[in-house]
Amino acid sequence: MSGFVKIAIDDYYSDNNWTTIINKYWMLAERVSDPRVQGWFLFDTPIATFAMVVAYLAAVLILVPLYMENRKPFSLKKTLICYNAFQVLLSLYMFYEHLMSGWWGDYSLTCQPVDYSDSEKARRMLHLCWVYYFSKLSEFADTIFFVLRKKKSQITWLHLYHHSLTPFEAWLLVKFIAGGHGTFSNIVNNLVHVIMYAYYMMAAMGPQYQKYLWWKKHLTTLQLIQFFMVLFHSISALVYDCGYPKIIASGLILHSTIFIVLFTNFYMKAYKDGRVSPKIESCNNNNTYISNSHIKNNSQDYTELLKQKVQ
Repeated sequence: MSGFVKIAIDDYYSDNNWTTIINKYWMLAERVSDPRVQGWFLFDTPIATFAMVVAYLAAVLILVPLYMENRKPFSLKKTLICYNAFQVLLSLYMFYEHLMSGWWGDYSLTCQPVDYSDSEKARRMLHLCWVYYFSKLSEFADTIFFVLRKKKSQITWLHLYHHSLTPFEAWLLVKFIAGGHGTFSNIVNNLVHVIMYAYYMMAAMGPQYQKYLWWKKHLTTLQLIQFFMVLFHSISALVYDCGYPKIIASGLILHSTIFIVLFTNFYMKAYKDGRVSPKIESCNNNNTYISNSHIKNNSQDYTELLKQKVQ
């Protein structure tokens, strides 16, 4: 990794054109990438992922809004229930696979290197990271649903930033570091997503289920705890050297710190005086916005108060 950085610095101050520099970086990246993913669908280059993110942004910012311009908003109640149920099951599956691939007794909480071998558990973790990548692509649907329901106010820059960034993060995970210390954030997030999407599914089922949703504040607390867990766990990879890339651990620390600040700000505003203020947005790591309108008896409006994915 240090050699990669040195070459990058030397090239920056050289007279090479950008095409040559990019080609040199890519050749170096291929040498340090995981050889087990050679030839995998969408993982020879990041171009396909980049194209999908661009297509996603074009769809939610231009194409679908134009299509909906003279149309009434869609209800999508059954679609939202099914979508949230799917995300609950997918998150449960990924949580279980994280446990079985190493986090149930094999991985060290202090510092865990990436296993690049062909052992059964190493291959299982690699496949899981591949599934995790596609789960990030499936979350593009969050924004599509907002546009189809004409919930424009909920499509914030942070929402778009999150959904545009996470596919690239997941692509890098599979291509270079499929396993080890960094997957702790994934397993914690999977557990939070199980609870979170179950909550949203119940909210989408109608106002008659509102009485069962008294634990929203506890969900907010759980989300905040998640960030602190990832922060301190990532710091340990800097303190103890097990071969896990410190630049990745540093990135996780920065990522967690940003969301701790944002989410703490939301928590203090949303729950001061024991009540939720109406025009507050909150963000969660893979994760959630709680929207900016009053709770209404209509089931769709109530759902939108509860949910806006950033993640």
